[in-house]
Amino acid sequence: MSRSWVDAILAAGVVPASYVPEASVGRTDLEEFTGADPVEDPELRVHSLAGARALAPAAVGFLDGIEQWRVVGYAGVTPIVRAYVAAAIRLRGADRRPRTVAEDADELAITRLDRLPTAVRGALEETGVRIVEISGDNAGQPARALPAARIEVQKARAALERRLAERRLIALGSDEWLVVDGVLSDSPALSVHPRALGVVKSHGAEYFAGPELERALTLPACHRTSVFRPKRRGARREIYSWYLRLWPWEGNDLLYGLLRVEARAHPDTVALAPRISAWLADERAPLATPTAGGIGYFILSMTWRPT
Repeated sequence: MSRSWVDAILAAGVVPASYVPEASVGRTDLEEFTGADPVEDPELRVHSLAGARALAPAAVGFLDGIEQWRVVGYAGVTPIVRAYVAAAIRLRGADRRPRTVAEDADELAITRLDRLPTAVRGALEETGVRIVEISGDNAGQPARALPAARIEVQKARAALERRLAERRLIALGSDEWLVVDGVLSDSPALSVHPRALGVVKSHGAEYFAGPELERALTLPACHRTSVFRPKRRGARREIYSWYLRLWPWEGNDLLYGLLRVEARAHPDTVALAPRISAWLADERAPLATPTAGGIGYFILSMTWRPT
């Protein structure tokens, strides 16, 4: 489909372009929490993982996704973006060999239909590609349209991952865990499941300030913070969270090897936090291998590619 719809709009008069934004090579998570309430300790503290008995699930599924986008053409000054999002779940059991148990992908065109000439709009709609529109306020200037397009790509990727994860929960075994590369808090099913974890590698959301912020961001390797409850905004669900350092950051970047873990808001989560953290630290090589730019891609991006 991708080639046919692009060819169709070019034939209808769109001026071809080949702009691949730098943002296409990476991804961020859409986080909107601000501030946090203490759960485990009266204030945010640092806990060593030494002596913690690691969780040992019989099987674990890892979910990750990708997003790619580029400008394929302009109708006047209105960009038309081709985007591709995909996600998969890799299940690893007792034999330690991961296998793909679920995958999905979607392609979309991002633009503003009422800013397109009639011939271009008709050609695009006739191809059957899924069309996502940016707001009219952002469509007038390319400098605003492209960041708006990127947000729509992120939303599409997050929605695809969420659907895949929620479907997997139905088939989750009694001693099987699901680890999601990203947040749990935008899914009502994931945020309350006792064996679902979110592993967040981006740190744009602000939960702390002053000494607590310094403790969170300067964690030594194989240490975690105490459990806290991020404050909610909008439709986000209540979850518990804590920071975990997998790799030493000294000599690298401040956020090197730093994760934020999400789990359901339940007393059992506080009790399990040391064991979950020790397990994630044991899994750190396949889970998130450091690269020169920080933590690398999740296990899926090393073992699975969408067709």
